[in-house]
Amino acid sequence: MHTLQIGKYTLGSRLIVGSGKYDSFETTKAATLASGSELITVAVRRLNITNPNEPNLRDTFAGTNVKFLPNSAGCTTAEEAITLFRLTREATGIDLIKLEVIGDTQKTLYPDVLETIKACEVLARDGFTIMAYTSDDPIMARRLEDAGAHAIMPLAAPIGSGLGVQNKYNIVFVREAVKVPIIVDAGIGCASDAALAMELGADGVLTNTAIAQARNPMMMAEAMKNAVIAGRLSYLAGRIPKRPYATASSPVDGMIQF
Repeated sequence: MHTLQIGKYTLGSRLIVGSGKYDSFETTKAATLASGSELITVAVRRLNITNPNEPNLRDTFAGTNVKFLPNSAGCTTAEEAITLFRLTREATGIDLIKLEVIGDTQKTLYPDVLETIKACEVLARDGFTIMAYTSDDPIMARRLEDAGAHAIMPLAAPIGSGLGVQNKYNIVFVREAVKVPIIVDAGIGCASDAALAMELGADGVLTNTAIAQARNPMMMAEAMKNAVIAGRLSYLAGRIPKRPYATASSPVDGMIQF
């Protein structure tokens, strides 16, 4: 019930975390372990492939069960992302990737979904396991699935905004549109946002800023862990219908009439 299957990879947690905006690698590690996550997304430069003598996240997480999810942060074209991931796999052997191609680098950091689809088609043929960051558009989600994505990652709100899920209906529509897992990504601000995303039918949640910039990152990481579990259980249990008026929770038959 709690495991998440993405392509050939099985994860014991449905929470994925990021590695940016922490004050140190040690805090990154402590918060990640507190979250229970088994997958942390990293900009390729943080893996420090070119200079292994400098501190890097691979050394920091050595001996843990946490896997790295390289992302193409900063790429603005399909060609850039394709080249980046090919080089990363050659250097590290990692083939589980978070594909993101940004269309607006100045204000919203919204994805360029057409370029993302182009990159996805090529990387899928190359044998990568692809988690594709995208808008909350169910049509584009289906096209990404057709292009070979193993998971769809619709945004909840702009990256780092903390606004939470801005369009609940679109998350539901994306869930209905594709068969692969959907991971709500970007804009999560607190634990209740993560729980809501899961209650809407998401298979997982990715969050970074909400944990890294909380007053107590370790505490927020644990809150996110529990929120994702609770939201998943709530979704599977099935909520009651919403009604405009009250309904008695106790039977009225047999009551003494005065």
